[in-house]
Amino acid sequence: MTSQKAIVSGLQGRYALAIFDLAVENDALQDVEADFVAMRTLLADNADFNTLVSSPIITRDEQQKGVDAVASVAGFSKLTINFLGVLAANRRLVALELIIQAFEKLVADHRGEVSANVVSAAKLSKAQMTALQKNLKSAIGSDVTIDQVVDESLLGGLKVKVGSRMIDSSLKTKLDNLAIAMKGVQ
Repeated sequence: MTSQKAIVSGLQGRYALAIFDLAVENDALQDVEADFVAMRTLLADNADFNTLVSSPIITRDEQQKGVDAVASVAGFSKLTINFLGVLAANRRLVALELIIQAFEKLVADHRGEVSANVVSAAKLSKAQMTALQKNLKSAIGSDVTIDQVVDESLLGGLKVKVGSRMIDSSLKTKLDNLAIAMKGVQ
């Protein structure tokens, strides 16, 4: 497990590693992963849940009751519910999103997947995502999970970052490079 410890660090890394190890031991990795995907969506879309986990005004007991209620309504696994309880008891719910990100890195590493950050001018279709995954897999030699971000300022094209490698084929960068080259011509 030394490779897992190498890819996550800090407070969020310790908690992510703890829930990851427990999930693997209890053969519940898929359940916890699905719960964390749902929690990530809750954090992004539900202002009340976001306030519950991040507000210093909400007491430890109120956070505990709140996350228990949300977890039971959402149908989270017992392991996830217990984990949220530990986070609430230790006043660490504020780090939930970072813990989820670290957990996702551990799961990807466990599966032998590589993560790619893709920035595009518009949301990629399923067919485009599949084609990009296929091309990245053939270039890198392992499965690739894509984390996509839309940045309309790119105008077109993509920026792809896998590990320390960056491929920038965005129209904005090409235009910026052309402008720099034309300044040298004058």
